[in-house]
Amino acid sequence: MYDQTRAQQSSDQPPGRSQRRTSGPEPLLGAAERDEIVGRLGRAINHFADTPREALAEAEGAYDDAVAQLVNALAERRRLLHEGWQGHDPETQADELRLSLRQYREITQRLLHL
Repeated sequence: MYDQTRAQQSSDQPPGRSQRRTSGPEPLLGAAERDEIVGRLGRAINHFADTPREALAEAEGAYDDAVAQLVNALAERRRLLHEGWQGHDPETQADELRLSLRQYREITQRLLHL
């Protein structure tokens, strides 16, 4: 049976040992940024009954900030990935290029599943 996880492991890893990430992919936003946005949404929900328009404005602002921060994080991730392979020696090892391709695939798949 074909084991896709094992097939994608780097060749320097001992056989039979898995590179499973228990926490999933690295978050695009830091904990502080996520906590701030979640806090703003929580405040909007809690104040909706008393001030619905202000609560909606707060929720909209949290949404706008989340989008802007994600766009910036994705642009930075792209820049780092691009630097990892572009402009290097044409003799760059296929394994290094394969790793870059895998990273592009993973982040693109995450975006498509939002």
